[in-house]
Amino acid sequence: RRERQRFVDKNGRCNVQHGNLGGESSRYLSDFFTTLVDLKWRWNLLIFLLTYTVAWLVMASMWWGIAYLRGDLQQAHGDSYSPCVANVYNFPSAFLFFVETEATIGYGHRYITERCPEGIVLFLFQSLLGSVVDAFLIGCMFIKMSQPKKRAETLMFSRAAVISQRDAKLCLMFRVGNLRNSHMVSAQIRCKLIKSRQTPEGEFLPLDQCELDVGFGTGADQLFLVSPLTICHEINSESPFFSLSQRSLRSEQFEIVVILEGIVETTGMTCQARTSYTEDEVLWGHRFLPVMSLEDGFFRVDYSQFHATFEVPTPPYSVKE
Repeated sequence: RRERQRFVDKNGRCNVQHGNLGGESSRYLSDFFTTLVDLKWRWNLLIFLLTYTVAWLVMASMWWGIAYLRGDLQQAHGDSYSPCVANVYNFPSAFLFFVETEATIGYGHRYITERCPEGIVLFLFQSLLGSVVDAFLIGCMFIKMSQPKKRAETLMFSRAAVISQRDAKLCLMFRVGNLRNSHMVSAQIRCKLIKSRQTPEGEFLPLDQCELDVGFGTGADQLFLVSPLTICHEINSESPFFSLSQRSLRSEQFEIVVILEGIVETTGMTCQARTSYTEDEVLWGHRFLPVMSLEDGFFRVDYSQFHATFEVPTPPYSVKE
């Protein structure tokens, strides 16, 4: 096998990095919420912990500062003296009062008195700020946890694609499957051929994208994915593989990107799974082994044979030839 750089990995990750953005990097800050959701989990958890820790320490310091400026820390909190916050004598007690207020625990030992207007204003500010921080961070964590990226890992693609005859026509085929019992609603599949080419005007296109027809006109691209399906691209005069033969396949350099999209039945969110096939992963004259069998009252899928192929008689010539 010839090792070369892929445009899309087998697991669907796109090998594209954006660099030298310059002033355009400020666009990430203008869409800070999406930027935060796109970060890796370790950075999300770090920001989550730091935001709450810093906010708690700052707000507790403000409550301690009010008690210090009023002289509540040196006075005995009895019937003859009304402090801003009862039973706040130092920073730990001010921190505990803030946490009790923010978490709406309210043990009843520490409370705001009515003779402290600055404490009432700070209490309102704390409530508003806490609601904003909770809505932002908890909403971000919820969206990140509910993303359907993990659902794509239970959508399988065959390791290789094959070229053989079906209905007396030369076809490029690969297999897709769904490991879960829950269905993919409105599942649709698309294929892109990525190959470098040069235009008649002399312009070189290093990653030109060409659409592969997998049944747009007949509706075959709309999948009922309850069992493994074999996706078929008919090689005809309109196909970019019209001149491809078994011999020329060895010298070609291309990549077929497969995109499977659908709605997750349990969550209603759109899911996308991707993979790719290079010229080394296209087997000429092969066909996939059957994986379906009829059992007592149901159909059984044997995924141990999902990637297996076997050789079949196939002409080594291109459709053009």
